[in-house]
Amino acid sequence: MTDRDELFSRLRRRPDVEDPALQAHDASDALILDEAAKQRPRLGEVVVIGDRHGALTLGALQAGATGVRVHQDVIVGERALDANAAELGDLLPGAGGYAHHPLDASLVEGAGLVLLQLPRALDALDEIAELIATHADERVRVIAGGRVKHMSMSMNALLGRSFRHVHASLGRRKSRVLHAEGPLRPGISWPRTRRHEVAGRPLTVVAHGAAFAGTSVDIGARTLLQHLDQMPDARGAIDLACGTGVLGVALALARPELRVLATDASAAAIASTRATAEANGVAGRVTARRADGLEGVADASAELILLNPPFHVGAAVHTGAAERLIADAGRALAPGGELWCVWNSPLGYRPLLERVGETRQVSRNAKFTVTATRR
Repeated sequence: MTDRDELFSRLRRRPDVEDPALQAHDASDALILDEAAKQRPRLGEVVVIGDRHGALTLGALQAGATGVRVHQDVIVGERALDANAAELGDLLPGAGGYAHHPLDASLVEGAGLVLLQLPRALDALDEIAELIATHADERVRVIAGGRVKHMSMSMNALLGRSFRHVHASLGRRKSRVLHAEGPLRPGISWPRTRRHEVAGRPLTVVAHGAAFAGTSVDIGARTLLQHLDQMPDARGAIDLACGTGVLGVALALARPELRVLATDASAAAIASTRATAEANGVAGRVTARRADGLEGVADASAELILLNPPFHVGAAVHTGAAERLIADAGRALAPGGELWCVWNSPLGYRPLLERVGETRQVSRNAKFTVTATRR
């Protein structure tokens, strides 16, 4: 077993969802690192973007990189990296450190080598590519990898809008790497904005590339917002897993005295929510906070929680994230408080909601069910 094999075998996902079907690394991490090893003279100036639980960052440190700058959109990914770094220090003797950065110029300014786990969303890749091509060194090389089943030729074309040269590596173990160099200095076009009519009211959505649903309003959110007038009176509400903040901002617009706390694990979601609240004139009443669920919210304190839960964990269809969010909502609900939830009807979350409290079905169709759960 090589040192890297041992490193990967000991990686954990915690505090992210753990399950025998979910791994803390895959073959694309190894392929990216192998391609990076060919750029050995540049290993001292590495940026890592999209590392899920530390495989890329710790692998680069093990290979000799120093002062690695890292951006992970999801907060549990950051915490998993930190936990793995602390646990696996014996495999990183003399390795240089790493530092977390937001997705801004400070992350990539002057960088010569960027290791990227390709995001599934093309908009997320577009924002990342623009950032690198605008602020990194003119000699920067980007090594962007992923599982072949999640890659498309659109990714090559998109990178080609920000870099002169883009080519693909040979595939290995169902993974592939895209190489990009020659930044075109395109400038930054993110975040983006779109106007909508939602539940009979105008709503402006502002979104960064990695935010769920982008500048659109997904069908689940629209379904839940049809019932705004039926939701109980409350002095404050929580938009849990807020995405771009559509639910919380729409509620704040409908109820001028209400204050909203919006939480999400994604940095892109929180930046988008803040921008959406500002664009709709409710920034003073909507507070957006990056968090793992409702951490920091006191037990039995929330009067009203709105939830449109995810049904993916990374690229896998998995209910683990939704299960955690529903349980956390149950912990935070005050006696008499209500959780209003919209979910994909085939997933059958009703038993989970019944554990929180008495649950009634507000509406249901083939795609979505809306429920109200009272503690």
